[in-house]
Amino acid sequence: MPNIKSAKKRVLIGEANYQRNKAYRSALKTAIKKADAAITSNAADASDAVKVAVKKIDQATAKGILHKNTAARKKSALVKRFHKMGA
Repeated sequence: MPNIKSAKKRVLIGEANYQRNKAYRSALKTAIKKADAAITSNAADASDAVKVAVKKIDQATAKGILHKNTAARKKSALVKRFHKMGA
């Protein structure tokens, strides 16, 4: 544990940011899994689930949790699976 006041504060801020980012990543993974499950089961709400997942990916990118290329890759793969389901 650091002795300097500003270093102690940075440790606390870093932990808070870690917890916040962890929650965002968890919500993102949940949305992607729900979309995948809807796609696999050919559910009628697959389109909505994919839209929600893509929105979550975009939000995570805007918050700096995902790199923009990672987000593009995830969205591309998800939409590709969705369109393959319809074909």
